[in-house]
Amino acid sequence: MTKHTYLKGVTTLRLNPEICVGCGICVDVCPHGVFHIEGGKARIEDLDGCMECGACALNCPKEAISVNANVGCAAAIIAGWFNGTETDCCCSKNECC
Repeated sequence: MTKHTYLKGVTTLRLNPEICVGCGICVDVCPHGVFHIEGGKARIEDLDGCMECGACALNCPKEAISVNANVGCAAAIIAGWFNGTETDCCCSKNECC
């Protein structure tokens, strides 16, 4: 899988390892392989790969993950997938913020 990096150091993704039970759902649902399981807990492997889609937080049974979903390019990419249209955000026009 090709690793994607968005804007470095700006993602809102947060993981509370004290709450995490290591179920691995975040690993399964993350489209960019941001998470891995280590020592029975989820760990963020590639923070800058997070596109803030919110799948991890939405599916975490213990609410150990938080992310500001539906913002920026991630929302545009996902909307394009569902609507069968081209991505319409600043990045598609080479005008990233």
